[in-house]
Amino acid sequence: MLTHLPMTLPALQDAYAEGLTPAELIAEVYRRIAAVDDPALFLHLRDTAEVQAEAAALPVKSAATPLWGVPFVVKDNIDVAGLPTTAACPAFAYTAEEDAFVVGRLRAAGALLIGKTNLDQFATGLVGVRSPYGVPRNAIDPALVPGGSSSGSAVAVGHGLVSFSLGTDTAGSGRVPAALNNIVGLKPSLGALSASGVVPACRTLDTISIFAASVTEAYAVFETACAFDPADAYSRTIAPAPLTPPPAGLRIGVPSPATRQFFGDRAQAAMFDAALARLEAGGATLTEIDMTPFNDVAEMLYEGAWVAERYTVVEGLMQRQPEALHPTTAQIIGAARGLSAADAFRGIYRLKELERLAKDAMAGLDLLCVPTIPTFYTLADLEADPVTPNSNLGTYTNFVNLLDMCGLAVPTEARSDGRPGSVTLLGRSGADGLVAAMARLFEAEGAAVRPVPLREDENQPVKDDEIALAVCGAHMSGLPLNGELTSRGGRLLEATRTAPRYGLYALAGGPPARPGLLRREAGAAIEVEVWSLPKTALGSFLAGIPQPLSIGTVELETGTRVHGFLVEAAGLGGATEISEFGGWRGYLAAPEAASVA
Repeated sequence: MLTHLPMTLPALQDAYAEGLTPAELIAEVYRRIAAVDDPALFLHLRDTAEVQAEAAALPVKSAATPLWGVPFVVKDNIDVAGLPTTAACPAFAYTAEEDAFVVGRLRAAGALLIGKTNLDQFATGLVGVRSPYGVPRNAIDPALVPGGSSSGSAVAVGHGLVSFSLGTDTAGSGRVPAALNNIVGLKPSLGALSASGVVPACRTLDTISIFAASVTEAYAVFETACAFDPADAYSRTIAPAPLTPPPAGLRIGVPSPATRQFFGDRAQAAMFDAALARLEAGGATLTEIDMTPFNDVAEMLYEGAWVAERYTVVEGLMQRQPEALHPTTAQIIGAARGLSAADAFRGIYRLKELERLAKDAMAGLDLLCVPTIPTFYTLADLEADPVTPNSNLGTYTNFVNLLDMCGLAVPTEARSDGRPGSVTLLGRSGADGLVAAMARLFEAEGAAVRPVPLREDENQPVKDDEIALAVCGAHMSGLPLNGELTSRGGRLLEATRTAPRYGLYALAGGPPARPGLLRREAGAAIEVEVWSLPKTALGSFLAGIPQPLSIGTVELETGTRVHGFLVEAAGLGGATEISEFGGWRGYLAAPEAASVA
């Protein structure tokens, strides 16, 4: 069923082989966009008929079209012929006469462009809230910032609307949004992807970045897009290495405990410790390094030479129409007016000194591994303080482009509170293949969440004033406690199953008889129903939940995570495992359950 088709390259290849047409897929893409219903996501959404016409005109699939029929979107500081490029500033907008170099290569490879997405204005920010067009909703939790500056590009992939997207990365804009939306963010070596047709932020540091659901998919797009562009003075000839298993015994540098920063977020610190243990289990040798020179480099990105470099892009606009800029963006870039050429050179000299120290710290190492972000921030946090959270999000990203490194943010196992985990593997310029190969070690964790918008008939998407809740027992349709949901305005969204990581138990006590769902490393896929419940009714509903049941995060077979009923391990005394029946209804229908009827 197209409704539940993962928008991944392997899934699309299989679906096309089984007879799916590009026209059918494009119709599903636009259905999902409508279901997500986020007015701040797209700045320019192409007309369906126009994309359908391009799909109908695709050449016969061949080795020359590795992305045949694959939908994608681009950040709106990247040119697409015939569409406006705004950089999230209406006064700056112009209509592009031709595709950006990379966009042209992807379309020639058969990819179908759906539209252009929102961003932090002039790609200045890591939070995704600095746009006059609104704030795209985070694909995992709408209370969180979406991340920036490539906010819309990451959210579109996080929602499963398209297979991949293009962002840009100067300070971490291709990595921070990936972590916040639980997807992969590939930041290539500088110059590997042409910047022709891209509105610069810092011309010497910018690169197009790639968001996708997996490392393998992101790297496949990178291989297609990568080519020398003689029209781009910063283009380099960097041939992507084949994506093969990493060599044994890689030496990976990690921040020493004294130089790790999580701003009090213990769950994030624990996530990173678990990721490092995964690297060691995979055969890597970890070496703790002092991150001080890297942190010092990171602090330079919004000082001196590089703020002045941003100013070169908008100088005329700021002089003619200063009110056209977002207030925070204007404050940051406007600081360049107080800088001199001597300040810029002093910054360049200081960077060279710190670069030497950073290289010394990396001597003998193959890669670095750092948290992608040090902690999470909500929209409310940014309303209270629009600057500090943004600075903090760049802790492990701001130094990368200044030191001419490549990197890849990859999801890890979820944190203890259900929020997504993410680490970034970093390498020297040209080591893109090695970075991606090592990052694939985490793909077995299955951490990426790619929600598929539900059907618009009985399976209506969750509204802003509702919360999705997975139930596995007497609250399901037709069972004794279902009225506790329906009487509060609950709506059935879908009947589905969990990921195969759960055990189901018939708990002691009752009536009514109750099951308990327990997450574990190896388990079964258990039948559940997902209901929407008005947030105003949630408190009274939760008040009636008896121990040892609780509300936690339940992972569905599609990869989506929702709130749901779980049981505390301490509450399994006298319980009977019933996972073999596949669900509570299956158990109730079995002779073994006669005593609970």
